[in-house]
Amino acid sequence: MSPCDITVPRVMSHRDMLTELMSQCDVGYHRRMARWQPDARGRLEAAAFELFRERGFEQTTVADIAARAGLDKRTFYRLFGDKREALFSGSGRVEEVLVRAVTESDAGPFEAVVAAFRRVAEELFADRLELVRARQSIIESSPELQERELRKTGSLAAAVTAALRARGLDETTATLATESGATVFRVAYARWVAPDSDAPLSDLIAEVAAELRAITSAPTP
Repeated sequence: MSPCDITVPRVMSHRDMLTELMSQCDVGYHRRMARWQPDARGRLEAAAFELFRERGFEQTTVADIAARAGLDKRTFYRLFGDKREALFSGSGRVEEVLVRAVTESDAGPFEAVVAAFRRVAEELFADRLELVRARQSIIESSPELQERELRKTGSLAAAVTAALRARGLDETTATLATESGATVFRVAYARWVAPDSDAPLSDLIAEVAAELRAITSAPTP
């Protein structure tokens, strides 16, 4: 949602999980970290990420970011509202992929949400584990960034639920499907970032979804 000191995520609530998604899945700048592209937005995103890792979020100014990118502050503010947004600008892409996948799916609500998370994993997370860990360590170091994540997270959950509602589902069904799929992602993500993990995130999502189906379909004692 972009190597450094790694903080393996704690057991998370649904909101925390989506926060993880917004952060680890923020790949607008992740894709650009591998090579320095000439576009101003990409250069600023990469510069911000580098400086936040080197100095910390609080110690980095907009002027520092602009200077590292070889640009001026006016260009920065033309593209971003503040320095936090340079770290979160990829969230729109996450929402786009999730909503499109849910909208295009012919599967049931839960299966559609799981498939949507798998698509995000395949398109936006593949080969990004170290970047994901690095970015999360930046966010966990700053209450201000954590607060911004919560707002981005709320927007993401609402967008997924709205996409299900647009398919004709009622509010309760749409909400349950979103939260169930999000729980699957949360558990799969925790396994993915574990030190001994080497499985792709998409495969882990499928594995955890199967476990949830087995649990919910088991006969009551």
